[in-house]
Amino acid sequence: MTLRRALPAILAVLLATTLAACGEREEPAGATGSERVELVLDYFPNADHAGIYMAKAGGGFEQAGLDVRLRTPSDPSAPLKLLSAGRADLAISYEPELLLARAKGAKLVAIGALVQKPLTSIISIGDKAIAEPGQLANKKVGTAGIPYQDAYLKTIVDRAGLDPASVRSINVGFNLVPALLTKRVDATLGAFWNIEGVELRRRGRNPRILRMDQIGVPTYNELVIVAREQDVRRRGPLLRRFMRSLAVGHRALREDIEAGVAALVKANPDLDAKLQREQVMATLPVFFPQQRDKPFGYQDPVAWKRYTQWMIDNDLLASPAGANRALTNEFLPGEGI
Repeated sequence: MTLRRALPAILAVLLATTLAACGEREEPAGATGSERVELVLDYFPNADHAGIYMAKAGGGFEQAGLDVRLRTPSDPSAPLKLLSAGRADLAISYEPELLLARAKGAKLVAIGALVQKPLTSIISIGDKAIAEPGQLANKKVGTAGIPYQDAYLKTIVDRAGLDPASVRSINVGFNLVPALLTKRVDATLGAFWNIEGVELRRRGRNPRILRMDQIGVPTYNELVIVAREQDVRRRGPLLRRFMRSLAVGHRALREDIEAGVAALVKANPDLDAKLQREQVMATLPVFFPQQRDKPFGYQDPVAWKRYTQWMIDNDLLASPAGANRALTNEFLPGEGI
């Protein structure tokens, strides 16, 4: 049996297992047997999306009565704008971006976590690589110019007991790796440990990596699946089928990484298959909740409140009002019954 023929069978078995294990109620397919779903990614296809492409290539979405169309945004800020404007059904974005959007009045809700942990990290290379936050003194740190990344740096510096004036933040845009390699900066804050970190290691640059949630920043979901509030109220069966299919796709990815990488590279031929395999391997653990009794996509309300309070304390949000209803686990496998 070829891989192409085997994948649908594998996903069908996993789907049945998921339903039985979670007590998931079955949702009917759309009236025509297939409902179209426009999903806007947060970036071009990469290891973070391997489970999504696994679900699509293996027919997981199709089996759930969904015709999922994947779109690449023009820039990372576009997905939530497209979603709010009704030009997409779902979008992948970042927890802090969603909270900021809601504070501005966007009626959007996270219906599941795609990546459970922060991927953002401080990365440095060379003989003077930064092994712990205390070594940031008198260093230049490149960021993408995103306000909450500067707040991350402030939190880390304060926690390390350093004089804030001794650490210089430089906006290098999205040229984080080039700025690091050309020694324009001593370290960067904004690159992902599972993407740029793995690539630098593969290139023999021996990066030192400090993850946000390990050096003082409250943990958060790096990537979340976002829907409109009106669809949360009116399209529950579709959202539940989507999240169930996504869970099955990620379980299939865990069992057959090569198939997931093949689907990803087919979607984006510019990707290097060997590098993608390493990046998917690095990412795989954070696709799933640490709590074994929680379903794929689970979002911890306590962690969201803690992160929201951190944003308030750092003048990124005025109040928790818009954050109180920013997430729901209603549509996850085994939930909302």
